[in-house]
Amino acid sequence: MTNKEALVLQESPGDGIVLLRLNRPEVRNALNLTLRHQLAALFKDLSFRDEVRCIVITGNETAFCAGADLREYVDASPIDVIGRNMRALWGAIADCPKPVIAAVNGYAIGGGCELAMHADIIVAGHSAKFGQPEIRIGLIPGGGATQRLTRVAGKFVTMKLLLTGEIISAAEAQALGLVSSLVADDQVLAEALKLAQEIARQAPLSARLIKEAVLESMNGSLDAGLRSELKSFQLVFASSDKKEGIQAFLEKRTPQFVGR
Repeated sequence: MTNKEALVLQESPGDGIVLLRLNRPEVRNALNLTLRHQLAALFKDLSFRDEVRCIVITGNETAFCAGADLREYVDASPIDVIGRNMRALWGAIADCPKPVIAAVNGYAIGGGCELAMHADIIVAGHSAKFGQPEIRIGLIPGGGATQRLTRVAGKFVTMKLLLTGEIISAAEAQALGLVSSLVADDQVLAEALKLAQEIARQAPLSARLIKEAVLESMNGSLDAGLRSELKSFQLVFASSDKKEGIQAFLEKRTPQFVGR
């Protein structure tokens, strides 16, 4: 696949880090089916690559992602939409065991906001915009916003945002807990890569189990989550990275983690 054909560009900006850039600038990186398939395929591949320790996903300076490409929706029937198997395409991102950082400039609305919410950390520029305006065109969110946004912002804020289709600023999104770090527009990618470098230096198995435990906390009871966390805590005692990490701390040196 050439760069002209690739709607998601893959780069390697540092050891253990993969940068994915959405590449439909003419439509503010709107998600058409081809882009969705390419993105899902990349996430599936990266999930099984041991050398990959953190993934950063971004758009460009004007748009992270402006949502679904509505030209593919205007004449679509329920059978058409079922056939697109969207749950599997979103699932490739949601099920990725690697830590994922979204670097957001400009618009992250509709499916773009949902894509950002599939990440584990969101770094946004001051000019970024977030929202789920589906109701304004007679739709509802279909990529998880009714569930993920509710878990972040609570019922009452989520109802207001989804029922009005309001677009909010990055500062408002941060106040709701949707944005992890808010930085100058020209520092978004640099900050995201800095975080990715920090994560890539950590023990990969620990990072994977932490991600699993945090996501589990969103899906079950506190008691079930605590049991899951304890099992993962016990499991890392079988890893060589546990021994290396503790020895490095005691010897006052930088640990060399290998993911085993």
